[in-house]
Amino acid sequence: MLLLVGLGNPGPEHQRQRHNIGFMAIDAIADRYRFAPFRKRFQGELAEGVLDGVKTLLLKPQTYMNLSGRSVGEAAHFYKLPPASVVVLHDELDLAPGKLRVKLGGGHAGHNGLRSVDAAIGPDYRRLRLGIGHPGKERVLGFVLQNFSKDEQTWLEPLLEAVAEAAPALARQDDIGFMNKVALRLTPPRNEAPRNETPRNAAEKTTKSAKAAQTKE
Repeated sequence: MLLLVGLGNPGPEHQRQRHNIGFMAIDAIADRYRFAPFRKRFQGELAEGVLDGVKTLLLKPQTYMNLSGRSVGEAAHFYKLPPASVVVLHDELDLAPGKLRVKLGGGHAGHNGLRSVDAAIGPDYRRLRLGIGHPGKERVLGFVLQNFSKDEQTWLEPLLEAVAEAAPALARQDDIGFMNKVALRLTPPRNEAPRNETPRNAAEKTTKSAKAAQTKE
């Protein structure tokens, strides 16, 4: 069994804030794989489904960010899950916008949501760090509690779609494969034909270029 936890703050006023990117990613996974509707459990909202044949629980703690561990601890202890079967999705100031990393264990780096989870289940869970960029030390609090700007939607929506698409790799505990799939989704190989160009059109262009080159010779 896998427990995917998105960190954020409850309520419509927080819905589009940078601090809630964990909630957003959880919702994207639930929508893509048609999880059961969220219901109130473990001081949070819980949805059940399957990823790559693995029973998966999606949890959005409703205790507010600083007390996230209360909800995560209740769920993990109820299902007797080891920390390695818990993946926490959260905003990360120290990663560029649109970048992500998965790591096992580590410190909380001042993130109060992670600090609370550490206290509840220990530090040895997996963290999916979703980069939102750093505004400078003096502006952190206001920054994370602001809505994503219109310009940020250009990387936010593709990132959430890529995380959802690659989520089955998390169920397989293939964290490197997960990161690679997200990277390929966001940055296709350079030799890939543009989306508005069919393989046939691309081939015709190649043929015409070759004929032109022969003519010049």
